[in-house]
Amino acid sequence: MNLLTILIFIPIVFGAIILLLPSSLRASYKYITLLATLAQFALSIWMYLDFKTGAGFGGINHEDQFQFVQKLPWIHLDLGSMGTMQIDYFVGVDGISVPLLVMSTLVMVIATVASWEISSNVKGFFALFLLLDMAVIGVFCALDFFLFYLFYELMLLPLYFLIGMWGGVRREYAAIKFFLYTLFGSVFMLLVMVGLYLSVTDPSTGSHTFNIVQMMNPANYSDGSVFSVAAQQTILGIPARVLGFVVLFVAFAIKVPVVPLHTWLPVAHVEAPTPVSIILAGVLLKIGGYGIIRICLGIFPEVASSGAFWLGLLGVISILYGALNALAQRDLKRMIAYSSVSHMGFVLLGIASQTAEGISGAVLQMISHGFLSSMLFYLVGVVYNRVHDRDIYNFRGLGTIMPKYTVFVMIAFFASLGLPGFSAFVAEAFTLAGTFKSSTTNGLLPYWMAIGGSIGILLSAAYFLWTLQRMFFGQPLLKGGEIWRTALKDINTRETLTLVPLAIMALALGIFPSLVLDVANGSVLALVEFLKK
Repeated sequence: MNLLTILIFIPIVFGAIILLLPSSLRASYKYITLLATLAQFALSIWMYLDFKTGAGFGGINHEDQFQFVQKLPWIHLDLGSMGTMQIDYFVGVDGISVPLLVMSTLVMVIATVASWEISSNVKGFFALFLLLDMAVIGVFCALDFFLFYLFYELMLLPLYFLIGMWGGVRREYAAIKFFLYTLFGSVFMLLVMVGLYLSVTDPSTGSHTFNIVQMMNPANYSDGSVFSVAAQQTILGIPARVLGFVVLFVAFAIKVPVVPLHTWLPVAHVEAPTPVSIILAGVLLKIGGYGIIRICLGIFPEVASSGAFWLGLLGVISILYGALNALAQRDLKRMIAYSSVSHMGFVLLGIASQTAEGISGAVLQMISHGFLSSMLFYLVGVVYNRVHDRDIYNFRGLGTIMPKYTVFVMIAFFASLGLPGFSAFVAEAFTLAGTFKSSTTNGLLPYWMAIGGSIGILLSAAYFLWTLQRMFFGQPLLKGGEIWRTALKDINTRETLTLVPLAIMALALGIFPSLVLDVANGSVLALVEFLKK
């Protein structure tokens, strides 16, 4: 068995065990889920340590440079004179996907521990949780577009039920809005995927293929095909490859989320239970950024270059719009949700620069935001579980009542606003450096976009510090009076053990960003060279 295959399907095995166990053993479900996610995390660390770096292992558009590869015939249908329909179970990782796997598996461990507060229909919750776990890990590993799409769509079902059944007062509305937004992008992605399949021929077999790496080679496209590189086709008067890029970008931009496709996110976060909010912010948003890098830039590089200005503009708009909205929020969870929109804007800005610095910054920002957003949403959940309130103006002086909790909040806030020494500072600095470099080298982005990103960092400092001042400083003044004061006990041992790894990762990646950058460097350089051709 291939290591990646084991990593992907560990949750399904443990999920089946949970479904087979009687309800009398419901107390064991959380421990079984924790064991599954810890096994995944350990395996991802093993793969990270065993991962080979350097120019010869860049991956991107070289199938033989991916690592931990498994390629097996899955659906091979003989179509007679029309050839063979070829769909493979094809998984592998490069320097961009490996750190995302490590980050995702750790976030899933954190989300599992946060799930221990769930008390209703525990079996259903953890079974859906593990199904979601399998889907998100599969997306980062799939190198066959059909397999990628299968995992991508499979995330919808468990998330819909996890929000709709265990969420807040408006959970049905939030679940339906999330489902429809994501499905809207996915349906049209299916059409582009089929068009790419009919356009690309595997040179080794002569059959059409869903192989993503083969789709990155212009020589594999038939001249008369829909997405032909040499002989440009049009659809409704629009160049087919431009339309294909736009459709795929919209599908992934909904996940990021990019303004104006972001409106599902604040609602989903506010209504989702804490563990689902952690997964949404920590993992799901990164799938959008990863999809833009792997699919949009990889398959339509010339369109990505010609449209880089618009991608960068959307990134800057997301940074500023998300930050200004975060500044206006009273609900702590909604504020952090809008801060995610702002911080993920840096990912799009870095990708749009198409420089080594910018793309490296975008990858590091995805990893950094995965840890920091998980920490922030977990901290919100700690207070909400105690008093069932998140209104910033209903709290004051929490630093006196919950000193250990306040320390972790300060770490998360200062790390998120880009304080030097923490991961977000390095990521955002690299992104802005790449944007400036882009204006002077490849001319894709104007320099003022970097200035816009810098203003976004200033605004993030404003809303985080203002929230810290309002909620944690001064004399204790709580809306719930003495009842709240009694309920707001400081964090316990389990909560501390959950928060410590996230705080360590935020600090470690700020001091040693090479933990991510060294692994990703070969793939980033390969991608930049590929985009220049």
